[in-house]
Amino acid sequence: MGDASRLPGVECEDDDERIVLHVDADCFYASCERLRESALRGEPVVVGMGYEPGETIGAVATASYEAREFGVESAQAISSALERLPRRAALEPDADDYDPELTREETGFYRPVDMGYYESVASEVREILHDCADVLREVSIDEAYLDVTERTAWEVAGGFARHVKDRIRREVGVTVSVGVAPTMSTAKIASDFDKPDGLTVVEPGEIRSFLEPLDVDLLHGVGPVTARALRGMGLETAGDVAAADPEPLVDRFGERGRELYDRARGDDDRRVEPKGEPKSFSRESAFTEPVSEPEPKYELIETLAAAVADRARREGALYRTVGVKAVFPPYDVNTRERSLPGPVDDPALVEEIARELFEEFDTDAVRKLGVRVANLEFVAADQASLDSWEAEPASAESTVGGPEDDPKTDDNGTDCSSGQASLTDFS
Repeated sequence: MGDASRLPGVECEDDDERIVLHVDADCFYASCERLRESALRGEPVVVGMGYEPGETIGAVATASYEAREFGVESAQAISSALERLPRRAALEPDADDYDPELTREETGFYRPVDMGYYESVASEVREILHDCADVLREVSIDEAYLDVTERTAWEVAGGFARHVKDRIRREVGVTVSVGVAPTMSTAKIASDFDKPDGLTVVEPGEIRSFLEPLDVDLLHGVGPVTARALRGMGLETAGDVAAADPEPLVDRFGERGRELYDRARGDDDRRVEPKGEPKSFSRESAFTEPVSEPEPKYELIETLAAAVADRARREGALYRTVGVKAVFPPYDVNTRERSLPGPVDDPALVEEIARELFEEFDTDAVRKLGVRVANLEFVAADQASLDSWEAEPASAESTVGGPEDDPKTDDNGTDCSSGQASLTDFS
């Protein structure tokens, strides 16, 4: 990328240290639930399964920070969570688990896991991340690494990260914590350092001093079992591990022991790289205000269809599925898709199908639109005959305003400082 993509006034040197951002959403599932149900804001929220009366099996997927104050944690048995934080619904006299001794302050809200909805919100976050980085690696639905070396400089890296955070909060409505560092492992630790809504910058030359006082269980890749083993060896902090003889670590943990030693010293030469081949290509864009008139929506559909088909062609991909996405205010996400009899590379067909799938929404108020091609093939293959093509019936998936722990690289080349809506993946 040329200098035009960098922030104004930022000089580029070939030997600049890498600038890596680790972006981690805060209690993502709970934050998504609050997007479509504003009454949940500021309240204890638990997302999981098995909390309804009569159910006995289930676990917590995510607990908001308010719920964590009651001792509710991710992966906890739902029965234990309910003991610590009864359902708000149990205050109602007609509830099966009604308890007249409960007070409102002792209860919280429980919601079922709705991955379709969470993915739709995550795709909006991806839109911003794609727009802000040249290289992106998705770790999970709510976590990603960004290499922004060509977008900013260390003198202003903190401001750049703040810009990313602010865009996500303003345009999507969820908060993220960001760690900035020259290495992936240190950026990961930094993003956890000041949660929620945190921003921690570790500049080159500061890594060892940042890591040294941290407890060993805060090291990247260290869980409770490994932390106990390290403490059993007399290693309480990252500084202790960094100063230790690495051989006993290798004897105890194998090659992972050498990795622990290196990471505690801040040594990590991994580069941010996209993970594997994408399963789909998609583009989406938001209107400044919800639009009801059909014409501007179909114009945008045509633009998005052309962009996604062009991306597939440049990547050498054929596709078997075409889909559209329509988001109604505030966050009512609807998707439709149609399967083809075989893999194709046909931009005109993508536009035709996208327009047809969108017809049922052409008079609805829409705040965002998307077009997607999926079921990709990256090998040489015969395309299905379009002369005899008959599409299978459209399948409908709708997540309507009610139901955590590596995204593909976008190539729109847009400067992150731009305020314009961008085209991006929503797979």
